[in-house]
Amino acid sequence: MEKRGRKPKLKIEYIPPAEAAHPLWLSISEAAKLSGVGQKTIRRSIEHKAVLFTINKNRYLINFSSLINYLCKTTKLKNKFINNGLGQYVEKWKN
Repeated sequence: MEKRGRKPKLKIEYIPPAEAAHPLWLSISEAAKLSGVGQKTIRRSIEHKAVLFTINKNRYLINFSSLINYLCKTTKLKNKFINNGLGQYVEKWKN
């Protein structure tokens, strides 16, 4: 069954993590604060392997570009990212 409704007008460029010259790695708490979602949502994305991550000294580090791509996959996460997270400071994404 196909979902109905308007498609979001927001276009965020996809940058593959491998192309980033110096990838930015965030802890779970940093990723949650910057994205405007809870830590449990970030842990869930790691559990489902929806984001690129590494384990360093028993701590998860999440690739920032893969986190943004994950947040833009669903409307609910995208709205939280734009309204509560880092997206509220980017004028280009608000329109």
